[in-house]
Amino acid sequence: MTVADVYDVLDRAAPFSCQENYDNSGLVIGNMNNEISGILVALDVTREIAEEARERGVQLIVTHHPPIFRAIKRIDTSSVPALLAAEGINVISAHTNFDSAVMNDVLCGVLDLIPQRPLHIENGVKCGYICECSPVCAADIAREIKSALNCNVVRYNDCGRKISTVAVCSGSGGDFLEDVIDSGCDAYITGDVKHNVFIDAHNAGVTVFDAGHFCTENIFCETVRHMLSEKLPDVECAVASSNRDILSYEV
Repeated sequence: MTVADVYDVLDRAAPFSCQENYDNSGLVIGNMNNEISGILVALDVTREIAEEARERGVQLIVTHHPPIFRAIKRIDTSSVPALLAAEGINVISAHTNFDSAVMNDVLCGVLDLIPQRPLHIENGVKCGYICECSPVCAADIAREIKSALNCNVVRYNDCGRKISTVAVCSGSGGDFLEDVIDSGCDAYITGDVKHNVFIDAHNAGVTVFDAGHFCTENIFCETVRHMLSEKLPDVECAVASSNRDILSYEV
């Protein structure tokens, strides 16, 4: 089994050619011809996950967020990418290509919502969905989100009305608020919401739920593990035990 075999499975599910121009999805560290016998899946490559891969003798890490995102002009030998390369550990990242092809379908499924139509389409790439639900109050939706995504906290502005249409976008979806407002949705579930987005949403009568970047995208890990285990049964694949939200919360 080679790195290329894993790349091909991911590419069929979420074509790397569909990534955004600013993104760095694909083979980020390593070589397509490198042999592998084990895969770790994680949302990000932290030092803990890099160390876990080394200790377990895993040759490939598959992540959502690329460990090298912007162009680098020098290599710090103590950096995580340099340490991975030195240990011969390859990294494939499926970021915005996975967002547009898979992530929000999975997120809607976890939240028990049925997508009706895309929230935003740009250059043929869809971002998020608009869904319908039985009329429910904001507090009940917040509790459902917290339970379904295992969140420490869900931030939201309660506009005080029943919600029957809700937009969903994983990760940082604040930039799509205007699309949400234009669509006539009552609410929006996303992450990394800035204060001004909450204010704009509140003034427009839209309830926004911020479930955090990690919690709205950690669904990537089990989805990819299952996908790779099904398509490549001869290679061991597991979600990294050190995959976690590195932030701490006082609740």
